[in-house]
Amino acid sequence: LVSMDTFMVGSLKGVGRVYLQTVIDCHSRFAWGRLFNTKIPVTAVQTLNNDVLPFLEEHNVKVQTVLTDNGREYCGREDQHPFELFLQLEEIAHRTTKVRRPQSNGYVERLHRTLLDEHFRIAGRTKFYESIDEMQIDLEIFFEEYNYKRAHQGRNMNGRTPFQVFIAGIKIEENKELTSED
Repeated sequence: LVSMDTFMVGSLKGVGRVYLQTVIDCHSRFAWGRLFNTKIPVTAVQTLNNDVLPFLEEHNVKVQTVLTDNGREYCGREDQHPFELFLQLEEIAHRTTKVRRPQSNGYVERLHRTLLDEHFRIAGRTKFYESIDEMQIDLEIFFEEYNYKRAHQGRNMNGRTPFQVFIAGIKIEENKELTSED
C-alpha cells in the first residue's frame, strides 16, 4: 500500500503556487515527492510513473493499492479521469479516504508535517528560490537523507531507515514464497 497526497507548499514569485505530490510506502515509510505549479491528475500520474514505479520495479515490488483523498487530481469518472485510467492500466487498486478525514491518510499527513518542519520552513528562510527546479533539487537531497540515512523511531521502524525496512520487507516476502513452495 502506498499513500499519496497533494500538499500546497507555498508561492514562488514569478511562478505562483507550488504543490508537492507526495507518495509514501506505508510499510517502510520510504517516500517520494515531486514539485509542480499545478494540482491536476497528470502531475499525480507523473509522480507515480516517473519516480515511484521505476524504484519499486527495480526491486521487483509491485504496488497493489494506492490510498488517496478524494481530491480532483485523484478522483473522477473511471473511464475518463487520467489518474484512474493510469491505475487501471498498471493494475493498481485505488482506495480513497473518508471525506474530511485526513487522519485516514496519516502516514502521508505526518510526512507533510516533517517536510514543513525540517525542510520547507528552513529552506524558505535560508535560500531564495527562483524556480521549482531549484526547489526540487533541494527536496531530493532531503529525501535522500530521509530515506537512506535518517533513523526513524515510528511504529515498526526500530531505529532503522525507510530503505532498511523496505529491503527487510522484501526479504520477508521472499522467505514466505520459499516456504509456501515446500
